[in-house]
Formats: sequence, C-alpha cells, structure tokens
Amino acid sequence: MAATATAPSPAAPSRASSRPVVNPWVIALTVTLATFMELLDTSIANVSLPYIAGGLGRSYDEVTWILTTYLVANAVVLPMSAWLSRVLGRKNYYMLCVALFTVTSFLCGIAPSLEIMLLARILQGIGGGGLAPVEQAILVDTFPPAQRASAFALYTIAIVTAPAIGPVLGGWITDNYNWRWVFLINIPIGILSMYLTGRFVHDPPQFAEERKRVRDANGKLRVDGIGIALVGIGSAALEMLLDRGQIDDWFGSRFITWMFVIAIACLGTAVFWELHHKDPVIELRLLKSRNFALANLFYFVFGVGLFASTTMIPQLLQSLYGYRAIDAGLVLGPGAFVITMLAPVGAQLVQRKIVSPRILLFGAVVVVGLSFLHYSHFTLETDYAHYAWARALQGLGYAFFFVPLSVIAYSQLKPGENNKASSLTNFFRNWGGSFGIAFMNTVTERRQSFHQSVTGGTLAAPSQWVQEQVRQIAAFLQTHGYSHADALNAAYARIYGELGSQTRMLAFMDCFHVIGVMTLVAAPLVLLTRKFRIGGPAGGGH
Repeated sequence: MAATATAPSPAAPSRASSRPVVNPWVIALTVTLATFMELLDTSIANVSLPYIAGGLGRSYDEVTWILTTYLVANAVVLPMSAWLSRVLGRKNYYMLCVALFTVTSFLCGIAPSLEIMLLARILQGIGGGGLAPVEQAILVDTFPPAQRASAFALYTIAIVTAPAIGPVLGGWITDNYNWRWVFLINIPIGILSMYLTGRFVHDPPQFAEERKRVRDANGKLRVDGIGIALVGIGSAALEMLLDRGQIDDWFGSRFITWMFVIAIACLGTAVFWELHHKDPVIELRLLKSRNFALANLFYFVFGVGLFASTTMIPQLLQSLYGYRAIDAGLVLGPGAFVITMLAPVGAQLVQRKIVSPRILLFGAVVVVGLSFLHYSHFTLETDYAHYAWARALQGLGYAFFFVPLSVIAYSQLKPGENNKASSLTNFFRNWGGSFGIAFMNTVTERRQSFHQSVTGGTLAAPSQWVQEQVRQIAAFLQTHGYSHADALNAAYARIYGELGSQTRMLAFMDCFHVIGVMTLVAAPLVLLTRKFRIGGPAGGGH
C-alpha cells in the first residue's frame, strides 16, 4: 500500500515540466478570439441579406438559405466536437476549425453566385461548430477549479456581446462599404487566432490519456458510425424545422412535416443508442449528474432568452419605430456594456466565496425573467432610453447568469469528462437559441393575427369612431392638395396601418411576456442543485 501511495509522486514533476509555462489568460484570450468571431458571424449577416440578394441577383426568400445552411451545418458538427477533438487532438481540431472558418469566410466574401455562397456557408458552419465547445473545454482544463469563474466571465462576455454587436457592425459595414466585407473581416482575425493558438495552446497531459481511449488495443479507431449518422441527420432535420417552420407555415408544409418526423425518429433513436454504446459520440450519461443536468436546462433557457431578444428587439424597432439597422442595434449596446463591466464582478463573487453560485444564479434568472416582463409593458410611444434601460436590466441578469451556471455545470465532473461535457452544454445552448428564434417568429405572427381579429372587430368601417377619424384625416389631406376620393383612401389606409402597428406591437409584447414567465418558472429549479465546494474535487454526483 505504501508503494501504491507514493508511486504517483515522481510522475507529477515530469508532467508539470512537460507543460509549457504560459499564462492561462493568454490562452483564454487566444481561444476566445475565434469563438467571438464565430458567434459574431451568426448575426452579422442578418441585416445584410437584402444587399446580398441585390448583389447576387436573387430574391430575399432565396438568400435566407444563407442563414439556414450555416445553422444546419453548425448544429450537425457541434455535438460531435468532443469526439472529433479526441480523434484529431484538441489543439489540432481547434486550429482546423479556425482555418476552415477563415478560408470559407473568404469564399463567402468573393462568391459570384448564390450556389457557391451556400456551399461556402455550409463549410463555414462546419468549421464554426467546433469552436465554442472546444474553447470551453480548453478553459476548464487550463484554469484550476478555484479560478474557473474568471475564465467563464470572459467567455460570457464573448457569447453574449458577439450576437448583440453583429447587427450593429453588419448594418454599419453594409451602409458604408459593401456587404462582402461582412465575411472578409473574419480573415485577419482568423489568421491571428491561428498564429496565437499554434504558439500558446497545448493539449493537457490528461487529455492525451483520453485520446488513447478512442482507439482499441490494436490502435484501430473506434467510430460510433450509427450514433454519428443519427445525431447528424436528426440535428440537421431539427434545425431545418426550427429555422424554416414559420416561413413554410409549419405543418401546413409537407417538407416541414417530414423534417419533424425525421428529427423525432433519429434523435429519439440516438438517445437510446448513445446510452447503450461503450464509447458514444455524445456522452448522455453525464446527465446522470444532477448539477450537470440542471445546468444544461438553464443553458437552454439562456439560449432561448438571449437569442430571441437579440433577434426580436432590432426587428421590433425597425418595423414599428422606423429605426435604421445600426440604430436598432445600438439599443442592444447598454446590455453588452453592463455584461462586460459586471461579469468579472460575478466571477469574483463566486471565486472569493462571497455568494454561493446557486444563490447568484437564482437571482440572475429572476432578474432576466423580470426584464422580459418589463419589456412586455412597452407601447409604440416608448422611446430609445426606455429600451436601452430595459436592455441594461436584462444585461444585469445575464452578467451574473453564465458564470455561476458554468461553475455548477462542471462541479461534479471529473477532469476526463470536461471535453465531452463542453459539447453537451453548447449543444443545449445552441438549441435553446434556435428554439427561441423559432418561438419568437411563430408567436409574433400568430398573436398578431389574433389581435387583428379581436381589435378589427371593434373597429369596423361603419363604427362612429372610425368614421370620425377618417373624416378628420381626409379633411386634412384635402387641404394639402388631395382629391376627395384620394383623401378618403389615404385616410382608411392610415387607420388600418395604425391598426397593424398596434396589433404587431401587442404580439411582440405577448412574446416577451411568455418568455419572461417561462424564465421565472424555471428559476426555483436552481435550488435543486447539490451544494459543492468551490475549487474542491468533483463530487460523486453520478
């Protein structure tokens, strides 16, 4: 027993000496750079679609596939990133993803046709899908448990601010330069990321042991081919379902119905298969850990709220208030500023054990939920300042949301499980975002129809109020040169245009209200997480 107890000690110095002496913050900034670039790309192209359509000579509906193809490819690769990094080596896989993303960004920027653009976007999504999960795994292995909260604060700033900055930057670039620069700006960032990664990032010794387990005793690669096929096809079908559902009228479309059937069949079978496979492509057994399972639920909630609001607010301000894309994007700025300033504060509160991660996360979820309910009381008279303050309130919640959530997620996991865990956490966050955007698009359309049917019934053309408003508007227009017939037509158009604006506003407010209630209902689940010691060994939560 004595020999067994002392045997590991000589190995410890050799392992430590073999690891490059690099400041962990250099590594954190290096890997965050590419992740920020990839997350920025998920939203920067949105506002440029009309310009891209004009530049390529295609309709707007056709160029929306530029967004869909990227998201589908991203969704397929993301859950497999842990397995791919074990096969290729984490550093090698990360550099390959950065290189592919950079090269395909160039191809997107010079694409002469929509077909070449879509092919480049598929490859770009494949490259981008591995960046966030691998970065999170690198951060977890680079920083000791007692210091991870600060690393997660940096990661929080990247994943929250990048989608918010995207519309602003995309609008500014397309207004002042050319839509092709939306993609070409990735090239210098990608090259810098490649250089820094090659110089400073290295696979940890324990990851080398994990890589060995991906091969059998004869050195032959273990490939979960059935799992890869099921997860890949199911993820692609589900992303297609969520992204195109509202556009194609959901189950009124045969295509969407088939996507639903394929997604349910493949992903349902994948769950059964992966739980019984010796070395699955997705390690669902990690969800046996209570803290990790609950954390993934909140990653999903996080994705729903963040991506739904980041999409909804600019859309609302542009369609109802007449804001330019860049002005609408600037409304998101105060939230990003608050997160950048306060996320490090949240990290220190957790690291110094001033506030329990459970309590901090519970408070953050409540604040985020209340911010959505605050949005739901806005009207067409609400000004920029109110939207900016509401976004700042939402940022206050998110600033203290992700750091304790990430600490809780990894609190019961062993070091050898970090790589597989990062794929799952990003899998849930990504699907939360896709669900949030699909939910927002569907609810706003359906609720607007509902409000139009209710409100329109009370404002029928023969009603006295409508007739009085029409008379006043027509009289005003006639004094400015309109004929009697044209003035009446314009007056009715003005009344029903106002009706459309009011009902669309009510639909947006309903969407905010529902997301707020959903978030608040989820908040008490935080208290079900097991207590743990910051910086202590992983608990036996499995």
